[in-house]
Amino acid sequence: MNTKTDLFLEQLIKDASNDMEAPFSCADISSPGTQEKKDMIRSLMNIRVPRALSTELLQRQDAYLQEELAEKGIVRLPDIPTLNELQSCADSADRISGTGSSPMKAIPEYPTGYPAESPVKRQIRSYIAKKLSLWQGDITRLNVGAIVNAANSQMLGCFVPCHRCIDNAIHSAAGMQLREECHQIMTRKRAAYGANYEEPTGTATMTNAYNLPCDHVIHTVGPIVYGELTAEHCRSLQNCYENILNCCLENHIRSVAFCCISTGEFHFPNEKAAEIAIETVTSFLETHDAPMERIIFNVFTDRDRTIYERLLGLCA
Repeated sequence: MNTKTDLFLEQLIKDASNDMEAPFSCADISSPGTQEKKDMIRSLMNIRVPRALSTELLQRQDAYLQEELAEKGIVRLPDIPTLNELQSCADSADRISGTGSSPMKAIPEYPTGYPAESPVKRQIRSYIAKKLSLWQGDITRLNVGAIVNAANSQMLGCFVPCHRCIDNAIHSAAGMQLREECHQIMTRKRAAYGANYEEPTGTATMTNAYNLPCDHVIHTVGPIVYGELTAEHCRSLQNCYENILNCCLENHIRSVAFCCISTGEFHFPNEKAAEIAIETVTSFLETHDAPMERIIFNVFTDRDRTIYERLLGLCA
C-alpha cells in the first residue's frame, strides 16, 4: 500500500480504533477496489466525532483530498459566464454545466404560468445581470470567495456515511478540520447560551475552507417544511440569503456561491425556494452593488437548473 488513498485509509482505520465501534480493520483494505476504498474513507470521515487530529492523520488526509480535487478540477470565476453573457437558452445549457465536455440533456418544455415580464425578470435584465451567474455542478469545485453550506442545527456536518446531502459533500471535501472548527464554534456558543443550544434558522456562520478551493464556507440552517408551506418558512429562507450576503459584506468577500438552501432533505418546494433566492439576491444588489463581484446560483439537479433558467429569463 503506497497510494495516497491507501495511506490515508490505513491511518483513518487506526484513528477509528480509538472509538468503541470502528467499522473497518486494516485487513479490510487489502482486497477492495479504489472506489470501495474511497467510500470507506468518506464513511470514516463522516462518522468521526470531533476530537484531536494528529499531524500524520491531517497530512495524509490533505494529500488525499488535494489529489481528489485535482482529479475533479477547479472551476474559477472566469470559467462561469454571467447572465448577460448568456445569449440564449441553448447557449446557457452548454455553458452553465460543470460537467466538462459531457453533453447536456435537451432542455425540456417549461410549464406555463410564469409572466414573461415578471418583476424578477425585469430586474435580471438590468445592470445586475453582470453580477449574477447560474452554474450546475459540484459546489466543492468552485474557486470563489465563499460557498454556502446548508447545515443542520447541530452545525457539525452530516454523520450519515456517504449521504448525498450537500452538508456531507462539503465536509467530506473540506476535511475533518471543518467539523473540528464547527465544534469549537458550537462549544463557545453553548458556553454562552446553554448546553442545549442549537443554531437557529436563518443565521450565517463563516469558517475556513481547508481543502476546498474556495476561501471560506458560510453555513446556514434553512427552514424545514413539514406539511404546508407557510409565510414563516418563506421569511426564514429569505433571512438565510440576507444574512449570508451581509456576512460577505462584513468580511470583504466579493464572490459567493449559493446552494439551493432547504430544498431536498428539508422539503422546501424547489420553485418557491428559487423565487425567494432570486428576489432576495437581486434586491440586495440594488443597494449593495459595488462590493460584490459575483453571486452564483449553484444547482446540482436538472430540475433546479430548469427552474432557475426560467425564473432568470434564460428561457421563455
